[in-house]
Amino acid sequence: MSHRLTRPLQSVTVKGMRSETSPEADRKAAASSAREVIELLEVLWSTGRDMASPAPVSSSQLRVLYTLDRDQPINLRTLGAVLGSAPSSVSRMCDRLEALGFVERCPSSSSRREVELRLSPRGERYLKELRGRRETALLDVISTMPADDRAALATGLRSFRMAVDGGTSPSARTTAESA
Repeated sequence: MSHRLTRPLQSVTVKGMRSETSPEADRKAAASSAREVIELLEVLWSTGRDMASPAPVSSSQLRVLYTLDRDQPINLRTLGAVLGSAPSSVSRMCDRLEALGFVERCPSSSSRREVELRLSPRGERYLKELRGRRETALLDVISTMPADDRAALATGLRSFRMAVDGGTSPSARTTAESA
């Protein structure tokens, strides 16, 4: 990307790998930086989706597609629990996604009373294309970063992902093990 999306991220002074601020200030600075990065990504994503998507979906519908991609087949009740949404809302979202051709409803293999949701081939293609556009946008930005910063970003994102998934980061485990 050749244009600036927003103001520069706030930074925390770090000496080596040890921060010169308190742990609470480090957490707040990290949360603030993460929020700013998320806002930048939202700008990148919406720009890419608006420019190239033949059938754009809302962020809520996109969450449904990501969940189906990760956990299919899934029934409406379980999908609602994963999304934290009411069954009627989930059903309406799936109706719209089915109308777009992104989702298929199939009889459940375990219960005749339930219906399973799956991504259709068109839904899989949509996600693949969307992810490709997003990766291209990220590569445009990341390629301008120095190699050491790219490595630090990759390490930080792995730790962040582990924390989101309920695990602990490798550095947190090492610190806990050495204590």
